[in-house]
Amino acid sequence: MATLLSAVKALRAHPDCGAVVCSSVYETAPMGPQDQPDYLNAVVGLQTELSAFHLLSELQHIEYSHGRTRDGERWGPRTLDLDLLLFADEIIDTPKLSVPHPGIAERSFVLLPLAELAPDLIVPNKGSVSNLLDQCSPNGIRRLNSTL
Repeated sequence: MATLLSAVKALRAHPDCGAVVCSSVYETAPMGPQDQPDYLNAVVGLQTELSAFHLLSELQHIEYSHGRTRDGERWGPRTLDLDLLLFADEIIDTPKLSVPHPGIAERSFVLLPLAELAPDLIVPNKGSVSNLLDQCSPNGIRRLNSTL
């Protein structure tokens, strides 16, 4: 939890990020290999004048400052994973960045916290967050009594 709190603190302190809002924290079984600790998931919304690519770079800088490396197995253990889920109503599809995040519509561990912040938000080419959540099973997700 301390790592999540520290990451949000870094976003709040960034001079180009404002109006940072956070969902509750959710605990889920890990994606991929199950021989790792459960994941803690949350969604953060913010306003920024940064481009999507510059924001991604800033998120990766925060990850690295928290010990993140990208040399392990996919979906393996990591200290911090900050995904850029949405960027206003933009659609971006490049080798470096895909927005909306490719798995957003099928991942209840993303949709549940996102629905706390913006249930009527439209995910481009997918539909509203609340409708997408209705199509996902939230089994195995536990909302913690923690906020960021």
